[in-house]
Amino acid sequence: MQILVVDDDDLALEALCSVLTDAGHEVEVARDGLEALDIIRIGSCRLVISDWVMPRMNGLELCRQIRNDDLPGYVYVILLTSRDGVGHVVEGLSAGADDFIAKPFHPDELRVRVRAGERILSLETRDMAIFAMAKLAESRDPETGAHLERVRNYARIVAARLGELDRFREQIDAEFVRLVYLTSPLHDIGKVGIPDSVLLKPGRLSDREFDIMKTHTTIGAETLEAALRQYPGARFLHLARDIALTHHEQFDGTGYPGGLAGENIPLCGRIVAVADVYDALTSKRVYKQALGHDIARGIILKERVSHFDPDVVDAFIEDEDRFVEIHERTAEAEMAAV
Repeated sequence: MQILVVDDDDLALEALCSVLTDAGHEVEVARDGLEALDIIRIGSCRLVISDWVMPRMNGLELCRQIRNDDLPGYVYVILLTSRDGVGHVVEGLSAGADDFIAKPFHPDELRVRVRAGERILSLETRDMAIFAMAKLAESRDPETGAHLERVRNYARIVAARLGELDRFREQIDAEFVRLVYLTSPLHDIGKVGIPDSVLLKPGRLSDREFDIMKTHTTIGAETLEAALRQYPGARFLHLARDIALTHHEQFDGTGYPGGLAGENIPLCGRIVAVADVYDALTSKRVYKQALGHDIARGIILKERVSHFDPDVVDAFIEDEDRFVEIHERTAEAEMAAV
């Protein structure tokens, strides 16, 4: 594993690099938080060992910046510090640090804590497996392109914005935001059970065909419920099931499959509903042209309170520039691939 070591002390850098290199790791170095942040943003360092006290940007602020950045994967941060006491531990963890090593460090302790970080990062293989399942469903409908990538990013943006509101603070924490990002690609997993004659029909669906299409919500939920019975403690499966089942419910109770209304619709489903519809509106399909952002925005605003949770719509509006940026970036990537 490639590890980034951040310290302005030459002796400390040398000692850390020596232990880590001997343990078989590739090591990159930076002398303050700003330099480290540049390396993290453009490189592949997933584990960072940083001194607390440094010029320009200290280790605490580096942690905050890493957590605030829209990075492609989780970065595990170990703070190296001579500070002790509960107050400093709380401050470091609140800023986003994952672990601490006291100065002067012991080589065996460093190696053990790095291995712990590697185990945590390996959990992202779970993320990749889930995303692969979602891609399996998507592969039956090649017109959807980068739909899953966009929806998961849109959903994360909205969830994070809602988490800043007092009334959502008990429901939305950093883990909730991450799990919405992780599980939202499974919203259409039930489409694996929809016949090609319906799923891939280029024209408008008949009433009977639409009834068949709507069952993708219950098929997906039943599939994930089966997994949940085997692993009842897995919080991400709870969210995945709720999203699959309820992302087509509408705030006024006119959606499907259950006709749920208002806050009876799980929050994760209300979030993904806006993300999914926005992407459907702004994406080209065999049966329609893509709509521009302003038109899609107007449709979503018009259906605020009727189709969509007004709080979710307001969060979307606050960060609409980021939606546009994500859409344009993935569109450019698709064009390059073609």
